[in-house]
Amino acid sequence: MTKFPHDQFAKEYLQELLSPLGEVETSKDVTAEVREIDVWFQPTSFEGEYVQSLGLLGKMAATVAVIEPFRNPVNTEGIFSCVVKLLNSRAKLGRQTNREDQRLEERQLPRLWILTPTASELLLDSFGFRAPEESEGWGRGVYFLTEVWRVGLIAIHQLPRSPETMWLRMLGRGRVQQQAIAELSALPVDNPLRTNALELLYILQANLQANTPPIPAGDDEDQELVMAIAPLFQQHLEAAKQKGRVEGREEGREEGREEGQRMILESFLQVRFGELDPRNVALILPISALPVAEFTLLLVQLSTLPAGENEHQQVQNLLAETVLKKHFTQPEQLSEISASIIPDLLALSPEILSSLLVELPQLSIEELTTRLAQPLT
Repeated sequence: MTKFPHDQFAKEYLQELLSPLGEVETSKDVTAEVREIDVWFQPTSFEGEYVQSLGLLGKMAATVAVIEPFRNPVNTEGIFSCVVKLLNSRAKLGRQTNREDQRLEERQLPRLWILTPTASELLLDSFGFRAPEESEGWGRGVYFLTEVWRVGLIAIHQLPRSPETMWLRMLGRGRVQQQAIAELSALPVDNPLRTNALELLYILQANLQANTPPIPAGDDEDQELVMAIAPLFQQHLEAAKQKGRVEGREEGREEGREEGQRMILESFLQVRFGELDPRNVALILPISALPVAEFTLLLVQLSTLPAGENEHQQVQNLLAETVLKKHFTQPEQLSEISASIIPDLLALSPEILSSLLVELPQLSIEELTTRLAQPLT
């Protein structure tokens, strides 16, 4: 699990989008003091249609690139640090070509791209960043130092809202990022870029609570992001359901939906805890049969559970409660569930728990309570 979920998302997201066009390395070391380049990109192919689908990001991929995404607005020291990485990378390439008795050609030189949510005029002017001519086609929000530096800066929140900028606006903050997520969800369901980006968003959603302390009062940006991602789970599940519908079988629809929900919940818990607990595995199977709306609500609830020492127990309690409420819906039954049944249920061995959950639809709550009070074999 990562301590900085937004940073990890940015690296994996850019790697996923750029890898069809060339070699991508994340957290690449450069010499001098050991400094890590967030994303190093080396183009090896030019697929015109794919490049065009990436819009502004595809245009950036025309050259060797050092890409440094910032979650918070970059400051003066951040820009200096990025430039040092660029110069160290260039020096390393120079040493390598000298050893090989070759000449370092301009096309081999990397361009630095600094991706920041915002950048003040004062900051841009202090470094000499300038907007390119409109005829160059970069658009609003893109700035460059003089060409000899090979440094570009993209102020993500200044980018126009268009399909060409969507992939970069996904790395913005707040409403800008949420708008890009909404545009992503509107892409065709069979779009492979959409599918891959969604998977990374699901992981980001899990990491936001799994790897960070509870969000302070008044700082609800991450919570809003979680809520923006949550509907995409439902769309993903509806796609699985549609797959079964295309096959023309009711059974296929249900199996497709349940399998999709099972895989999403397993991935969600693996990101949060690593290896799946056997009890969680037992609970996932009946949960995967939930209606889409109820399953999506459960994912949101899991995402918003605070991290802490008893985090794993909270997750298991919620999973067990969900399974029981699926079968016992009367108010008087629900009051009994949290009082005693859940602790007794989770005290069972994984094997006995799995067996009991298979029988659960045929049991009354009284019969279940009696079974839990007895040694189960």
